[in-house]
Parts: sequence; structure tokens; C-alpha cells
Amino acid sequence: MPDGQSDSGAFLAVAHSVSGKRWRARLEDERVALALAQQLEISEILARVLAARGITAEDAERFLNPALRAALPDPSILRLAGAIQAAEKIAVFGDYDVDGAPSGALILRFLESVGIPGTYYIPDRGREGYGPNAPALRSLAEQGVTLVVTVDCGISAFEPLDAAAEAGLSVIVVDHHIAEPRLPTATAVVNPNRLDDDSGLGQLAAVGVTFLLLVALNRTLREAGHYDSTCPEPDLLVLLDLVALGTVCDVVPLTGLNRALTVQGLKVMARRGNIGLAALSDSAGLDQAPTAYHASYLLGPRVNAGGRVGESSLGIRLLSTSDRDAADAIAAHLGELNKERQAIEADVLDAALAQIEARGETPAPVLIAAGMGWHAGVVGIVASRLKERYACPAIVIAVADGEGRASCRSIAGVDIGAAVTAARQAGLLINGGGHAMAAGFTVAEDQLEALGAFLLERLVPSVAAASLGIDGALTVEGATLELVEELAQVGPFGSGNAEPRMVITSARIVSAKVVGNGHVRCILAGATGKRLTAIAFRAAGEELGHMLLSASEGPLHIAGNLRINRWRERDDVQLIIQDAAPATGTERD
Repeated sequence: MPDGQSDSGAFLAVAHSVSGKRWRARLEDERVALALAQQLEISEILARVLAARGITAEDAERFLNPALRAALPDPSILRLAGAIQAAEKIAVFGDYDVDGAPSGALILRFLESVGIPGTYYIPDRGREGYGPNAPALRSLAEQGVTLVVTVDCGISAFEPLDAAAEAGLSVIVVDHHIAEPRLPTATAVVNPNRLDDDSGLGQLAAVGVTFLLLVALNRTLREAGHYDSTCPEPDLLVLLDLVALGTVCDVVPLTGLNRALTVQGLKVMARRGNIGLAALSDSAGLDQAPTAYHASYLLGPRVNAGGRVGESSLGIRLLSTSDRDAADAIAAHLGELNKERQAIEADVLDAALAQIEARGETPAPVLIAAGMGWHAGVVGIVASRLKERYACPAIVIAVADGEGRASCRSIAGVDIGAAVTAARQAGLLINGGGHAMAAGFTVAEDQLEALGAFLLERLVPSVAAASLGIDGALTVEGATLELVEELAQVGPFGSGNAEPRMVITSARIVSAKVVGNGHVRCILAGATGKRLTAIAFRAAGEELGHMLLSASEGPLHIAGNLRINRWRERDDVQLIIQDAAPATGTERD
């Protein structure tokens, strides 16, 4: 496999691809990979991928075979406080997304296993917005709730949690979003992103923080003698399928403890012990061992659909139920809501693209789109689509009744959560928060212009020039099942642990056609005539799609991810195309 790095520094001399990106090698020093391959007796390709992710020979065994026992810290460093055991009635106040739903389900399933009554409250995205609100908290108090645990929310809910205290509620905040110097009124604030926290666990999703809370709570109950023959100690490891789902879908870095939680959690998910996840998998047609890809693109969107266009509580109900009939019904309903969500998303995406293109902002360092009457439930997905298409941070705002509700998605190295927190501290937002890769906020309509200027000033300096990281180059003949299986050892893939991106060099397109919803499916041929199937999602109408559909373009260097495509019990290699350039060694004009 050639290293592909030209004298100009651009990988395969592609300084301006069809998508306008400069290709760069993720591995800067080829000698590191060669040494790693020799020391570990692995292939050069696998060594390149590991070295590009900073994995040394000493770290390789732990990275390739992550053990939860080795990665799990002492959860007391998160400063767990409060006496959950003494509460007469406990309520979970959660977020409606696919980090909040598993987090809430974790606590409910644990409480059920130790004989403590539990209930939940998930706010309606349209009527109540994100996070705790005073009316809902007062209502819980009136129902006899004495302790509220917020999950994936609460760190910036100052006024609502003041109201909770006035109503006599104890509150434990379990969150992972960026905190301010001031903390909300609460019995305990469990958040590794508190400014005074030195745990080094700030990359955890809320579901990971919640799992650590349960580890500490379980230990406290054990030491207090709570467990006996009538109430045996629960096995927390069976809950890791929920942890993996939330961790992958919340786009937190899949490194360190997150990686261990995800690897082990996917194994638990494959055993189908969670009734709700099993029903969801069946409804989605998942008939193989789940991967991070399935969690992110097959299961997660369905869980999210309830909060986006349906009932906000559907996700937590599905993931916490022990009733298979109820689970099947909820899963089927979420499937229908997901189809509805896709149609709404397509309309908002088209409107956002038209707005951006009309302003002539592409390529741009940061994209901001706002629309009157856009559905607030799909702005996060639309922001993700824009980020993927233009490789830059994207902010999408749904405006209604004098307010804008926004979701933000970012790229590596640009902390969108910090920018939103700064905007709230500057008095530009009604509320808001997030983490490095994703954030959300509510803003008064008359502040939109000022907010846009503030965010651009804050974010643009951090946005690097558009580039596409490449792990290596190979021919069509080199794209084998054995290679894909070997590279799978580096997974699960996601934020912080990018899926290996390879370039198929000098490939000829034998056939290409538009399929499905604007996808371009191709058959590639190598020098020996060997074929490789490939697909570029949503590429029809784009320059990439035009290049693939134009056989006269000649041989192409085609960049993307190699995956196993299973069809009728047969496994074949498929290339998921992300970019392309003429195989001439020269730049496109």
C-alpha cells in the first residue's frame, strides 16, 4: 500500500477534491507505523490506523481489547452525595433525546431492582422546551415525590431548581454539559464538567455519568446492608447496553472509558436482554450483532423520534419496560414516527440549504440557518446534515412565537458547547448549554442578529481549513473482507475514534446510477478487473454525484469507509463514498 503523501503535503496530490477539500494523511510520520507493525506483528495498514490515533505499542493491547474493570474509575471522584435510599418516592427528570432516555431508563431499572419506587417526567419539546421547569417540578412535589434526579439536564436550570427547593423537593443533578462557576440549588451536582472537578471524565455522555452514579449508589447500599435474600444485589453490567446506546448517539469521543463502556455494552446489547431494545431492533430489521453504526443510524433515530415529533416519554418508556407486548407496540409506533420525522426533516433541510446557498456562504467556516415555523424537533438532525455536507459547524434555529430554538453540531477542535455557554453568560440567550460537539439553546427572536455575530466571532478562529483525513491508499484488489475485519478491531467508531478512511486509487467506474432517496450507487473496477460496490449517500445533485455519474471523467481516487455489506447471508465489501478526485495527481480548478 503506497503512503500516498506527495511533496506538496496533500495526500495523493489532492489539494482540492470535488468537494473542495484538501486531503491530508492522518499519520504524519510513516516510520511510527512501520515500527508498530514490526513490534506487534500486525499488518502495515492496521499499524497506520493505530499510529494515527496515537496508540503506542504499550497501549495497543489495552486499546484493541478494552476491559471495563481496567478503565472504570472510583466513582466517588464524581462527588456523589445525597441519600437516595431514604427517599420515599423518587422521580427521574430527563431529557427527551437518545442520551437522556437511556440515562433515565438506567435509574428506573436500577430502582426497580432494589425495591425503591420510581417515576419519571420528560418535558414536551414543543410546549416546555429543554430541561427542568418550575411547573413540572411543583407538580411532582404535589404527587408526593421527595427526591428528583435530573439526567442529561439541570446544570443551568437555576430558577427552576430554586422553585423545586421552595416546593420542598431534594434534587440531584446528573449532567455532563458545561457548567458555570455558579451551580444550581441542589442536594448534589454530579457533573464531570464542573469547573472544580479534576476527575478527567469530562468526555462522558450523561448515560456514562449516570452509570457511575449507580456504581457508587450500589456500593453505598451494599455497605448499608440493603441487600439480602429478599433483595439481592443487582448486576449493573446488564445495563451496559443502554450505556453504549447513549454514548454512541451523543457523539462523545469513543476513547478511554467511553470506548470500554461501548465495547462491553454492544456485547450486552447483542444478548438482547433489554426487552425494549430487542423490540426496537426487530422493528428496525436489525438481524445481526449490533455495532456502533447500528446504534447511531438505526436504533438511535427511532428512540429520538418520540421526543422530536411524537411523545417525549416514548424513549424512556421503551427502554425501561419489562412488558414485551408494550415494547413491541412502542417500537412500532416509534418506527412510524421516525418516518414522519424523516419527511419533516427533508422539508426543513431543503429550506435551510436554499437559505444558505442564496447567501452564497458555501464553503463557510460556520453555517447559521433560521426559519419561521420550522419544526423544532428536527433542527438537530438538520444541523448534523449541514455539518456533514459542508464539513463545518452548523447551527439551525426554529423560530416561533418570538423565540428561536436551536441545535448546534460541530467538528473536531471547535467547542460549540463553550460558545453557547459564553453566549448565555453574555445575556444573549434565554437558556442553553452543551458540550464540544453538540449544543442547544433558546433565544429571543430580536436577539438573533446579535447572537449570530457573537457566535461567529467566537467560533470562526477555531475552524481549521477544510480537509479530509486519510488513513491510507489501496487498490480495488486490496479492498478485501479480511482487511475490513482487521480494521474493525479499532472500533467502535465515532467521535474521537474516527472510522478508518481509505482511498481506492485509480478506480474505474463501470456503472453508476441514482437509487433510493438521491443516493449514487457505483460499481468500481481495478486494474485486474476485480469489482467493488460503492455508494455515495445523498450525493445526487451534488458535484460528487455528478462526477461519479460521468463515466467520461476517467479513473478516480475515491475516498471513503470500507464496510461489510450483508445481503441474503452473503458478506461483501462495500465502499461508503465520501469524496473523490481525478486520478491525475493534479488539483481540480
